[in-house]
Amino acid sequence: MQKPNPLKLNKLQARTLALAQVIARQPDGGIADPATGDIRLARIPHAHGDHVHVGPFVVSARDASGFSNPAVWVALARKGLVRSPQLHDIALTPEGQAYDTGLGKQFLEESDH
Repeated sequence: MQKPNPLKLNKLQARTLALAQVIARQPDGGIADPATGDIRLARIPHAHGDHVHVGPFVVSARDASGFSNPAVWVALARKGLVRSPQLHDIALTPEGQAYDTGLGKQFLEESDH
């Protein structure tokens, strides 16, 4: 069994990737490219107040701050986990979709609104 976070992503990178994986798994979260296996994220959520809605979950804005940080996406692209690290055009590679951040669901809560 492989150890979680083998590429040693920092905390912000790991949280951002874990949340992007949640988005990609939603029925309307992304568009799959059958040729590459990439999933292009339909949209990156933005914080309102102290939280962000990610699929059916509510996440603290602090935990989702990597969404708006270009350096996070560039680092994830350099490690082969995303392509097109422009904030408006993120695609998770198959490696990024399968990557074990080790975070599981520790910072996700079901939304009540």
